[in-house]
Amino acid sequence: MSAAACVPFCPSPASSRHGAGPIVDVAGLPPATEAEEHGAGRDLLEFGVNGVIGANSDSDDAAAAEIDDEEEHSVRRPRAVVQKFMCERKAVGDGFALRRSIGRPELQSLDPFISLDEFEFSRPAGFTDHPHRGFENVTYMLEGGLSYHDFSGHKGTINTGDVQWMTAGRGVVHAEMPGGEGVQRGLNLWLNLSSKDKMVAPRYQELRSRDIPTAEKDGVSVKVIAGEALGARSPIQTRTPAMWLDVTMRPGARLRQPVPAGWSACAYVLDGEASFGQPGDEAAGAHHCVVFGNDGDGVDVRSEGAGARFLLLAARPHGEAVALDGPFVMNTSEEVQQAREDYLNRRNGFEMAAGWTSGQ
Repeated sequence: MSAAACVPFCPSPASSRHGAGPIVDVAGLPPATEAEEHGAGRDLLEFGVNGVIGANSDSDDAAAAEIDDEEEHSVRRPRAVVQKFMCERKAVGDGFALRRSIGRPELQSLDPFISLDEFEFSRPAGFTDHPHRGFENVTYMLEGGLSYHDFSGHKGTINTGDVQWMTAGRGVVHAEMPGGEGVQRGLNLWLNLSSKDKMVAPRYQELRSRDIPTAEKDGVSVKVIAGEALGARSPIQTRTPAMWLDVTMRPGARLRQPVPAGWSACAYVLDGEASFGQPGDEAAGAHHCVVFGNDGDGVDVRSEGAGARFLLLAARPHGEAVALDGPFVMNTSEEVQQAREDYLNRRNGFEMAAGWTSGQ
């Protein structure tokens, strides 16, 4: 199963903190060793398969401090736009179509982002039981619902405006199907894990639409799926420090959003049009991907015409080689082969796949 066709659907019970589900480690997996959970990182200063090298990462605490420091002042040096392109709609089989922004020839990856798809599907489309290892898989529903079932027994449906953040880690097997009649639309992100996190225990986090932190200021409304914006912070905990904002702007509004130095950043326009970068830059319309350079302390956006809605994504790069093959995202081809063998032999994280079927 390729990144084009796979989206995560993993439930977690509600909790009191902004309605978020707690982190749920998949029950029944053998415990990871200390080396698996906290293994040493690698400094692979080379281009990997489908990989773009970025800065080496520091600690997660340092990244959090970077965000806090950036929030204390306005953006002084907006990042420039270095790439912009239209994402065409492409049908993939019967009942499934997508618009791919990251993971296409013009932008094979944006370390640590592996792929970003705006997808739509309806019956008879569906994705039967398949594995994952080595990355975080995020689904954000725009319209309709998606039903999920994984090998640990998690099952249910996420609906319009809901988000689920799945850390595949050392192994997950699941199935996904349309959650209702008609067309279901959403966004699917593959966020790479660092070498030290590839074999962590799987976990799921969930926010219902009504519980996603939202902030409004001067004609700008931001739903904070991950990270922080306009004083609102998401409870989602990411293995790789990251930001995902769903931004809606009224005509003539402006957003100056800090982004930590060294992080990769891009925007994907859902509706309307907006100007990113320097004043006078050509506006980007619906289904355009905008990639920012690393020089600057944030992003400056101005809405045009009838306003705009776009996603702003940023994350700290790993600076490691990437070996991507179907549902596995590892650092070397040998690790990918090991993942395939582990799945086929139901071991090292795939034990619960033995004898299991979703029934889809």
